[in-house]
Amino acid sequence: MMESASSRPGLADLILFLGRLLLSLIFLHEGWSLAGDITATIDIFAKLGLSAPVALATIALQIGAGLSVATGFLSRLGALALALFCLATALLFHTNFASQNELLHFEKDLAIAGGMFVLAASGAGAISIDRLLRKAAGMHPWLRAALS
Repeated sequence: MMESASSRPGLADLILFLGRLLLSLIFLHEGWSLAGDITATIDIFAKLGLSAPVALATIALQIGAGLSVATGFLSRLGALALALFCLATALLFHTNFASQNELLHFEKDLAIAGGMFVLAASGAGAISIDRLLRKAAGMHPWLRAALS
């Protein structure tokens, strides 16, 4: 009988950590790319009918929540934010299903949102800042719950 990763806590935690890193990579890369040429980013957002503050908020979300997921710090919140961002992106920008490329981006965004919802439900696991902070004594109960 094959043993599952969840029956081996060390392996399950390592897989969860690697999954978090892989999920966060696309957001960190895109956020840093957008920030790297802010003038071009604002121009692209303007062509989509979106303002400069929306562009800046998108960069902040991608980098901030991406780091949250990667490091496992308030990872449930970061994962939930990115899941909702992916759903919004899919529904607002990738609905031309006559284009195979747009359909692929729509499906990719839905798949990433699904992974983020799973992470929001499961938490960051043992290899995370959340776990280190949960062990700290004297933490307020609402903060301990947010890190669980």
